[in-house]
Amino acid sequence: MSKMQVEIGTEADFFARGKRLAQQLDRGELPAETHVITFEDPADIAPLLTQARIGVFRAIKEGAASITVIAARLSRDRSAVKRDVDALCHAGLVTVETTPNAGHGTHKVVRAVAEHVDLHVVIA
Repeated sequence: MSKMQVEIGTEADFFARGKRLAQQLDRGELPAETHVITFEDPADIAPLLTQARIGVFRAIKEGAASITVIAARLSRDRSAVKRDVDALCHAGLVTVETTPNAGHGTHKVVRAVAEHVDLHVVIA
């Protein structure tokens, strides 16, 4: 996936977006491939927008890697980076995949869900 949109919205907004997508498909149009994450409350996004978590996300976008490698890229403690990765994963911005490690069992690789993230926040 190349694009992600993070926004504030309601359940009604969710169903309206689904209806628009269905109408596009009915017209024979192929909708743009976009992963949308919607939060109902702007305060729910705030914990993701710390300087540290944005730095972790940018490091992950540079290339998929283990948490240990990401921590080394950022010169940060591994356990702190793990907490940030867990929060980003819970929000749907990154994935953590268990992959085989030649001769050493398995290891976890963190990947960004999208190359580009648009953030839309309106506080009314």
